[in-house]
Amino acid sequence: MPHVAIIGGGHNGLTAAAYLARAGVTVTVLERLPHVGGAAVSAQAFDGLDARLSRYSYLVSLLPEQIIRDLGLDVRLARRRYSSYTPEPGTDRGLLVDAGDEAATRASFAAIGAADDADGFGRFYDRTSRLAAALFPTLTQPLPTREAAREAAGAASAWSEIVDAPIAEAIEAAVQHDLVRGVIATDALIGTFASLDDPGLEQNRCLLYHVIGGGTGDWDVPIGGMGHVSGQLELAARQAGATILTGVTVTAVTPDGEVTWEERVGGLPTGSPGVAIGTELTAQFDLVLSAVAPHVLSALLGDAGAAATRPEGAQVKVNMLLSRLPRLREPIAPEAAFGGTFHINEGYRQLQTAHAQAAGGAIPAPLPCEIYCHSLTDPTILGDDLRASGAQTLTVFGLHVPDRLLTPENNEGMRVALEQAVVASLDSVLAEPIRPLLLEGAHGPAIETRTTLDIEEALAMPGGNIFHGPLSWPWLETEPAGPAEAWGVETAHPRILVAGAGARRGGAVSGLGGHNAAHAALELLADRLR
Repeated sequence: MPHVAIIGGGHNGLTAAAYLARAGVTVTVLERLPHVGGAAVSAQAFDGLDARLSRYSYLVSLLPEQIIRDLGLDVRLARRRYSSYTPEPGTDRGLLVDAGDEAATRASFAAIGAADDADGFGRFYDRTSRLAAALFPTLTQPLPTREAAREAAGAASAWSEIVDAPIAEAIEAAVQHDLVRGVIATDALIGTFASLDDPGLEQNRCLLYHVIGGGTGDWDVPIGGMGHVSGQLELAARQAGATILTGVTVTAVTPDGEVTWEERVGGLPTGSPGVAIGTELTAQFDLVLSAVAPHVLSALLGDAGAAATRPEGAQVKVNMLLSRLPRLREPIAPEAAFGGTFHINEGYRQLQTAHAQAAGGAIPAPLPCEIYCHSLTDPTILGDDLRASGAQTLTVFGLHVPDRLLTPENNEGMRVALEQAVVASLDSVLAEPIRPLLLEGAHGPAIETRTTLDIEEALAMPGGNIFHGPLSWPWLETEPAGPAEAWGVETAHPRILVAGAGARRGGAVSGLGGHNAAHAALELLADRLR
């Protein structure tokens, strides 16, 4: 029976393990942390407060229903009614995009002086929806060629706007109002440090993955928190027979499938003070699936040039637990404003200025931010008393904070400065300051901030890059040479496959990296499984 090692027990590694084990493959998952789930975990972030927050990843856009069905996952995703709310800086107005009320949305466009953009905005997302409908089903299939993908999308889709030129051109042609342009532009910049007119089109690829999720572009809330998604994947993998080892550190991989790792002994948990006594083990595997970042895999393979290709994240993540939602300057219900994505200081010009400031070595002021309120859609993440009191969570994602701004020496100070920048940005559009609304935990106000260096240290994501590296187009330029290339999971070594967010169709909480690596592996092992 073939034996496959999976390095990394994040949601993608667990997805691959479940598929392979169900197919009769012997699977061993090797996870560095004392628990599985990687970035897709829930945690009681604030001692003394009964709330389980999705600590790192927080929304689901690309997880196909097919994976949920295939693996028998008890996972339910809730659709948010409101798409977004964006206050206009310096005014008491804002743009509310209500998916359930077209008339109200048009009235909101008119209220900010952008009535003429309502149709252009709608037509742009109609074109992206056509593109999404064509591309999303291909994400769990062998990669199409570029020509086939374009033909399937059709001329009425947003193909040429997203694929052929910097996204700035499409945005500026579609709408004229600065705030409306910014609403579109943010999808191109989440976790990506690029200008909107960058000829390398990294921003375009980022936008593409944000708008094709689920075939609709919707970002859904996992009921029970992100940890429930990983928990269900772990259960599926274990029930299928996969062996999952936690608290083990992989130290080396060879191109022929030999893996060396250290197991902690004596019950010393990861992160404890003192010296861990490890037992080094080496085993030979038929295939190795890498669910860690490609940069990490390169180091395990002994690639001396890996340091030169270190990816860079570009965000700061802040979790908050509030006694209630804050009041807004505009007479609009906070439940509506925070019911979707709350954009802060993300006008088109503001985003461009913020990129220039960060490129020059400064924290952008004001800092562009996006906010999600998980507990509005899924109150089950709060304990009974908190839920009854009206408490709510806020997840803030600050853009244009590249990892280059941080060092091990300045990280603590930058964490404080970035938290202050996030609070100042939020306060600039509210009718009241946010800090007095923070609940008190056992160790102080319920707010936690994670820099790119914090994310790298906690999750081994180099540079804090949430995509494990630059995103790729979800197609091939030419016909593939074999199963690994056909599924977008190839490396320079035939016995090693990419199974994480760094796969060609990786990024986000999707399970796609794991699904596609498992299917490539099953094709490669087909003779052994007969």
